Amino acid sequence: MRILVYKWRAYNYADICEAFLALGYDILTYEQDLDNYDEDSEFEALLANMIVEEACDMVFTVNYFALVTSVCEKTHVPYVVWTCDNPLISMYHKNVFCPCNYFFTFDKTNFLEFREMGVSHIWHLPLAVNTKRLDYLLGHFYDQALYENDIAFVGSLYERNSYDRLRPSLPEYLQGYFDAAIWAQQCISGGNIIEEMLPVGILERLQQYFKLEKSEGSFSDLGLIFSTTVLGFKTAAEQRRRALLELSKKYHVTIYSNSDTSGLFKVRYGGSLDYWSEMPKVFAASKINLNFTIPNIKSGLPLRIWDILGSGGFLMTNFQAEIPAYFKNKEDLVCFESIEELSELSGYYLAHEEERRRIAGNGYKKVKKYHTFEQRIEQMMELVKKENGGGKKWNKS
Repeated sequence: MRILVYKWRAYNYADICEAFLALGYDILTYEQDLDNYDEDSEFEALLANMIVEEACDMVFTVNYFALVTSVCEKTHVPYVVWTCDNPLISMYHKNVFCPCNYFFTFDKTNFLEFREMGVSHIWHLPLAVNTKRLDYLLGHFYDQALYENDIAFVGSLYERNSYDRLRPSLPEYLQGYFDAAIWAQQCISGGNIIEEMLPVGILERLQQYFKLEKSEGSFSDLGLIFSTTVLGFKTAAEQRRRALLELSKKYHVTIYSNSDTSGLFKVRYGGSLDYWSEMPKVFAASKINLNFTIPNIKSGLPLRIWDILGSGGFLMTNFQAEIPAYFKNKEDLVCFESIEELSELSGYYLAHEEERRRIAGNGYKKVKKYHTFEQRIEQMMELVKKENGGGKKWNKS
């Protein structure tokens, strides 16, 4: 079976492709930037020709591109999608209902939402980690002292969020209302209340100041777009800065990021990291690794969680609804419900090295045994084959 993999800027493509190959599938990769995910006649023609000329049996992408559905409908091949972002605004498009699509979404709330809409081929599939790659990298000599930290956070501060640009143009009432919504969301762990805090009256006022731009085939609405692309990112920015500043009052904290960290006065800036060669070393060498899940991800586990655990790192994360399905709190990782609890737990685990190492070891063993990319891809392909009648072309090469 031959699979055409359209690649874009997603970190987990290399691990996914490696898993396809390890399972015996033949893959062909193609990479090109797109200005429009919904329609691009030149790209669609190129993709269609590639499918026919290379005799591809399936197209795969990380996240969804409506124009790929159009191509797969015309060429009569399945289009398989595995999401790593939520909500995926591109999925709110009429093309999601086409029968050629096979969706695997890492966030269970997203899966339930689209299944209730009537999307027929959709399943919940969490993200994963390539422990073989990480074991090889971390098993070779490197200067561990360069990557050691008491507490480390690797990620964005979202300081270039659109809310900060929009806020000055809003009337005082809307400024206060949205500021309150952002604060309220920060007080909630493992849930998302932002969209519920945008009733019709607020959205009607907002329309005067915020222009909703979408394609003809999109059925996303103002509440969804504003709650995620504007308020969601601002909430994450506020939460991350507050947490890091609070921790830095008592502990040595390092941030690795491409963001502007100038306001984090007592937080050490470690620079930006290469995802493949440097980031796992930080996870392995740091005493505590932090994860703050952006509230746009309502229940699922972001890739950072899997990467930290797969590197053998000790993880402290905000609670997410799906964590208990895969991990035990204070056995495989440690969850916090508030910034105050995060600070208290950080002090405890910095002082209890043996317990910290045991928890990190448990988390590593669990992802290595149950949550690899090969296991996920095998599960995915079994479901796709089953839906396609399990014909000969769906077998491995």
